[in-house]
Amino acid sequence: MFIPGQKRKKKRSPASGTAQPPDTLRTLRIAAASRVAVVVLIVFWRLISSPYDTSASLNPPCLSPVPGAIDHPSRPVRWPAISKAIEDSIVWDGVYFVRIAECGYEYEQSYAFLPLLPLCISFLARSVFAPFVPLLGYRAVLGLCAYLLNNLAFCLASVYFYWLSFIILKDPNHAFQASVFFCFNPASIFYSSVYSESLYALLSLGGVYHLLQGSKTKAMLLLAFSGSARSNGLLNAGYVCFQAMHQACDAIFQKKKIGLALQIVSASILQTVIISLPFISFQAYGFYNICQRGPSDDLRPWCKSRLPYLYGFIQGHYWGVGFLSYFKLKQLPNFFLASPVLLLAVSSIVEYTKSDPKFVFSLGFLTTCIESSAPVFYSTGIDKSAKTIKDSSFPNMPKVGKLGNKPVLSVSAMNGMVLFPVSGVSCMFCFHLFTEKMHRSGKYKKDGNAVERTSGSYLQECNHFSEAPRYHHILVLPFVLHLAFLVAVAFFVMHVQVTILLI
Repeated sequence: MFIPGQKRKKKRSPASGTAQPPDTLRTLRIAAASRVAVVVLIVFWRLISSPYDTSASLNPPCLSPVPGAIDHPSRPVRWPAISKAIEDSIVWDGVYFVRIAECGYEYEQSYAFLPLLPLCISFLARSVFAPFVPLLGYRAVLGLCAYLLNNLAFCLASVYFYWLSFIILKDPNHAFQASVFFCFNPASIFYSSVYSESLYALLSLGGVYHLLQGSKTKAMLLLAFSGSARSNGLLNAGYVCFQAMHQACDAIFQKKKIGLALQIVSASILQTVIISLPFISFQAYGFYNICQRGPSDDLRPWCKSRLPYLYGFIQGHYWGVGFLSYFKLKQLPNFFLASPVLLLAVSSIVEYTKSDPKFVFSLGFLTTCIESSAPVFYSTGIDKSAKTIKDSSFPNMPKVGKLGNKPVLSVSAMNGMVLFPVSGVSCMFCFHLFTEKMHRSGKYKKDGNAVERTSGSYLQECNHFSEAPRYHHILVLPFVLHLAFLVAVAFFVMHVQVTILLI
């Protein structure tokens, strides 16, 4: 009711709000449905076949008493059938994660598995799910917590994937379709098992999303925690460095401000340290437990190294990870197993590179006129005389200014747009290639020839385009570089079958 003397509250228009992309709930439902489907398939195949890995039955008592343990091994569980089914499903890496959550880091090879997932499921089993311990047993409850946590994390990661796809592809339909591909990617079973991929995807996507929104504190925390879920989290620092590289170049060559460039570089170094700190701290923790607290007369070889690196030693010593170490005739079936995903990733990288080789090999410093109206995501500022408007089609996109007839995006609204890492990144490429084919076929026509420009000369004059492409290459390039690095590491260094998981 309006009372005289009071001011009426202005209604916020949809264009000026922070409304979420239109298919957020739909994406969440699809993600949940995909997890139900995967779990049903897991149960079905467990019923009709025996597991290839038999390590689920390996569960000796902990080597030392665990503080705060709540298990009662002398008492039989009340639901033995359900307990046995859950424990039998804990195989492969899941055996290590559950063992660490139950007993801590007992063996050297267990330090290959980072602590975030064990800490989370241990906390849940001792708090929220503690009443289920007498019913199922402590180990089964740990497995149950891991299944529930990972499936929930995957659903939330799918939402972040959709939000980022919406902004990058600038098309809600393509963003939703890419998210559906992500929900049913070839490595989908790992996201619903006792693995750390779901937590890593959630933290990486969430971190870059908040970085995109300008919430750098949240972004740095989430990206740092991703490094305590998987060692891949260290690569997330590359997006910060890529952004800083372009911003520093803009500060030096466009604004002629050396001090600003030094400030940008210093901030990026600090952010890189923050992202790397959890992983480095865990390596120091392993060094202390094994090298400092262990017997001095029987030190492990890596303890004597000038730069002790526990994770690298474990990967090479226990799992045979190393450059070309997997190139053996007996491993040929595994190369065939990974070939579909490898071919998809490599063909995506090649197609993207062919679209603008100079842009790719110059790391975005040389591009064409098609990018002249691209967002100034890697600039440190914009002409203050530019008037700003808002694109009502994409209310979450940054503000748009005009310089004459040329649209220009304000960097202050985005504060450094970067692309994101995620397992299953080829999903995004399917729609990148699709829009690229549309552009080549004449869907997006241009008048005039392309004009080269260097990074920072964002306001350079160029001929008019009748319709700009739906995405900008500067957004996709860090993503391509990350994908190329993962392909090279998976093929030449790691076990080739993990390509399905990494890419």
